Amino acid sequence: MTKAMDQILWHEVEPGGVITEPGNASSYHTGTWRSQKPVYIEEKCIRCSRCIIMCPDAAIRPDYDANIVTWNFDYCKGCGICAEECPVDAIEMVEEG
Repeated sequence: MTKAMDQILWHEVEPGGVITEPGNASSYHTGTWRSQKPVYIEEKCIRCSRCIIMCPDAAIRPDYDANIVTWNFDYCKGCGICAEECPVDAIEMVEEG
């Protein structure tokens, strides 16, 4: 049975933000932190790839077959950098819901 927070001792708490082995970032899905999410407007997109380059979480990938960009929402934190950097406003930030 899980202990209540006020009954957990300091040495029983799992460390957070610790890299215990190289290359383990893909194991941690951080998209659940998001309060806003990007919405892609394909008709406006000029395929400049700024959103892909500027994404700090590498959550945006090109889909060369469909000639669009796609988001991996397991890793997108909703920071809005992609929308801010888009020169043609092809990305809008909306409340996660």
